[in-house]
Amino acid sequence: MGSMSNLPTEAGQNSGLRIRPAARALVLSPSNHILLVRFEFPAGTRWALPGGGLDDGEDHVTALRRELIEEVGLHDPDIGPHIWTREHRIAFINGQWDGQREHIHLVRVPQVFEPQPSLDWDTLNAEYLFELRWWHIDEIAAAEQTTFVPAGLHTHTMNIIEDRIPSSPIDVEV
Repeated sequence: MGSMSNLPTEAGQNSGLRIRPAARALVLSPSNHILLVRFEFPAGTRWALPGGGLDDGEDHVTALRRELIEEVGLHDPDIGPHIWTREHRIAFINGQWDGQREHIHLVRVPQVFEPQPSLDWDTLNAEYLFELRWWHIDEIAAAEQTTFVPAGLHTHTMNIIEDRIPSSPIDVEV
């Protein structure tokens, strides 16, 4: 799930904020299903892309490979382009970080599979992760009372589904 060590980042160096570098994946099936993780935070439930913080010495792709094994049991994924960037500035519950900057990569899988995390559920729950679920793009569009991260997940994913893959990462905001 990524260590909580104090890694330097551009924002952390320039603004004094402690911004955690992270890697996430848009895991997308040919049937337009997206694999999401359910986080339970004091501020509420969030359905987000799998991934997490970089460990010391890791680059984003290496961290993403590790995270996909730990969280969903996806070994040897084809890590596609860095399609989106997201920065969220909010103090972490543990007080160690002031926010997180994520590089989000496209990871296409040949089919929907049953997620089998390599980490046990006690460890995942300690990271506020409580469920893994495939969502069809139409379910995301219809889920009015559900909070997705990023907030524009449906629109941004539709662009990818329609082969509008950005030539450089776009900021998907919070």
